[in-house]
Amino acid sequence: MKVTLPLFPLNTVLFPGGVLPLRIFEPRYLDMVSQCLRTDCGIGVVLIQQGQEVGKAAETYNVGTLCKIRYWNRRPDGMLGVTLEGEQRFSILSRQINKNQSIEAEVELLPEIIGGSLPDSQQYLARILDNILSQLEPPYSTMQKHLDDEDWVASRLIELLPLDMEVKQRLLSVDNASQKLAEVAAVLKQQPGD
Repeated sequence: MKVTLPLFPLNTVLFPGGVLPLRIFEPRYLDMVSQCLRTDCGIGVVLIQQGQEVGKAAETYNVGTLCKIRYWNRRPDGMLGVTLEGEQRFSILSRQINKNQSIEAEVELLPEIIGGSLPDSQQYLARILDNILSQLEPPYSTMQKHLDDEDWVASRLIELLPLDMEVKQRLLSVDNASQKLAEVAAVLKQQPGD
């Protein structure tokens, strides 16, 4: 299915089922969020390949995540606080840069990844993730957990672990939950002290 989305280029990778709290201050993104709140449309979160989050429109990778605004508030510092929730991966077909340097893209929604049950041999990954989430503030500590779903566990670990952004981006493109989980397990085994 093809849809047109405003893009939010960021220095982060978000997967379906993940949450992302943001502080919005740039006028183009304030406009985008306001429009999305009025029309209940989605926002496409994409990793920046070249450029910055502010100023001139950044070049992005072609696979991102369609998100909905789940919560918003006016922060004491005057900025807008929003929490995005990832819903579905997409691939960019074409993009248009507007005069205010905001980006709109026609995207193809990618099939949902159905994760199987977390294998017994990888239950330790769910325990690591649960420990990480319990140490974070909302929205992470309050999110509904699916610690028995291999794709959910793999995706949250990829988002939260200090992996190279290009690795996270590559794993966003992987269609197989077991493969993602195996790669996360391999990365954790390479860490000192393991």
